Amino acid sequence: MSKTRNILFGLVAGLGLVNMTGCDDICGPCGSIETGNLSISGQARLDGFFKAVADFKGAVDFIKADFDANIIALAEVYGVIDADWSGSVDAALVGQLKTAIEADFTASLDGGIKVVYAPPKCEANISVAVEAQASCEASAECEVMVDPGEVSVQCEGSCQGGCDAECSGEFSCAVEAPSVECSGMCEGACELSAEAECSGTCRGTCSGTCSATDANGQCAGTCEGMCMGTCEFEAAASCNGSCSGTCLVEQGSAECDASAECRGSCSGSCTGSCTGSATPPSASADCSASAECNAQASAQAEANLECSPPSLDISFAFNAELMGDVAGQAAFSARLKELKVRGAAILQGTAKLKALIDGEVNGEVVFSPSPLANLTAEMQGFVTGGVEILGEIPKGRITCVIPAFEEAITALGQAGASVGGTIEAQASFATIFTAG
Repeated sequence: MSKTRNILFGLVAGLGLVNMTGCDDICGPCGSIETGNLSISGQARLDGFFKAVADFKGAVDFIKADFDANIIALAEVYGVIDADWSGSVDAALVGQLKTAIEADFTASLDGGIKVVYAPPKCEANISVAVEAQASCEASAECEVMVDPGEVSVQCEGSCQGGCDAECSGEFSCAVEAPSVECSGMCEGACELSAEAECSGTCRGTCSGTCSATDANGQCAGTCEGMCMGTCEFEAAASCNGSCSGTCLVEQGSAECDASAECRGSCSGSCTGSCTGSATPPSASADCSASAECNAQASAQAEANLECSPPSLDISFAFNAELMGDVAGQAAFSARLKELKVRGAAILQGTAKLKALIDGEVNGEVVFSPSPLANLTAEMQGFVTGGVEILGEIPKGRITCVIPAFEEAITALGQAGASVGGTIEAQASFATIFTAG
């Protein structure tokens, strides 16, 4: 018998609930994470955690399966395996695929590929948090109010939107910038007033080599030199000219007015998106269960976190051998199109898996503790301090709750242990687009 089960059965014995008979609020099979029947304890503040564990496990399993499917599909495209292949995706296969892709670039292109890359953004799912909070309060017989307006949350991370208190952080004041001088960082396009380096797409003249040109012979790609015209940024960058889009400046500067949005840490309630843990407000005017419902709502929001797809702008030039080979060019372009689509999906899954397991988004810790660590700690906390919670559960459900606790903790441990190889393989594959 596991340590978890020993502790829980000891609590049950201490409460005098060993010889339970009859249905007492439940008849038939117990709910479980495996079956998806998550009404296990009859207590929403606890069942919400079981749902978070099920959602977390489902997300991790999906990312791993999606990565494997994309790698297998690309391995077929690049001739690493054939349609009858029946092996498993591992570091060796990913390495062979990378070698084949890089060899294809070397054999077909002059100078390889040039990638302008904007990474995925991962955020807690606020709508899930609000729904979980309302559902929990409703189960506690509180009168839940439905507010059709925007929802504010307490954001332990970076808030993007309205902040009703102090917003702080470098360049955390976001001002809409329809062609204005921007003293901070420009998010969008910069109309250059003089020749300058362009970290995105240069549209105009390029003093060096441009990866692509438009119908008028003007640069419309990555400029290996100085750009004169308009620079379209994939991520916020300094603008030596007029910014169209969003200008990010420091708090307290002349450009930061009352209509500006927050792009940093909000000491109050955040209306918008939250990169990090989000705690929803009460869904009721007066509900004693609100605080107890918060933890499971935040856990569900993290287990269902959303990551946007990355931006991949790939440019290249065919070498002399392919310049006159129309069929060869078409075949290469078809392979590259498949690589771009499946590569973007892999990068999106990579970001989400790292956020779930390690709490990291693009190398920065934004969920602390990570969703995995937070869920594990919450479930273990119920076990080690479970007299109170077990005393609130209908007697007939306690024998269902004990194996559910054990199942949840085991599932989280297995999820964390099973994806180490996938994370390493994802990181290895990602260097095709992100190296250099």
